[in-house]
Amino acid sequence: MKDDLRNAKYVIDLGPQPSLPIVGSELRFPVGRIYCVGRNYADHAREMGHDPDREPPFFFMKPANAVVQNGATIAYPVGTADCHHEIELVVAIGKGGRNIPVDKALEHVWGYGVGLDMTRRDLQGEAKKMGRPWEMGKSFDESAPMTALKAAAEIGHPAKGAIWLRINGEVRQSGDLAMQIWNVQEQIAYLSNLVTLCPGDLIMTGTPAGVGPVKKGDRLEGHVDGVGDLSITYAA
Repeated sequence: MKDDLRNAKYVIDLGPQPSLPIVGSELRFPVGRIYCVGRNYADHAREMGHDPDREPPFFFMKPANAVVQNGATIAYPVGTADCHHEIELVVAIGKGGRNIPVDKALEHVWGYGVGLDMTRRDLQGEAKKMGRPWEMGKSFDESAPMTALKAAAEIGHPAKGAIWLRINGEVRQSGDLAMQIWNVQEQIAYLSNLVTLCPGDLIMTGTPAGVGPVKKGDRLEGHVDGVGDLSITYAA
């Protein structure tokens, strides 16, 4: 029999559970694991030097406490001179499962948000050259700014619509959700054949072309039609 840990006492305090607000509710969505899909827009795959027609989806992860609340001002990341922006649709899993069929995958989605997969590109590039993992290029502190979530029961499941990012008012990334190589249900089905998805998991679904560097003092504004608007500022 498994131990019931709901009322367990711990020897150290880990602080509050990472979470995201929910539009129109005082409740919050607890964040478990953050899965990120790599090169899921053909134009972005090409700008990174890859052929989008040759590979199945692949995933990397960010820790739950990498989440940054919408509207925050944060410090420029340490350990990098080349931090890049990647605007993404975020999928919030409400019902777990394994080996989920594509035609049932959307039943596992609680809702959607807008997120940024911030990337220490210089660290990632060096890791690639040396055949090492990407974690220190992707999974650092405050690397996942996100909006409040909207329930799928209210907005449906966005399969098309504009996705864009502006820096200091200038458009840097612009695309459409319909340009994804693997749509949301395919991503969920594929990932659930590799791991058991759990309630609270998030999936960041990839970014369109136009990724590039940010600098201290920059204000980033992101948007996904029907889902929300994200803003974040790097302290000067």
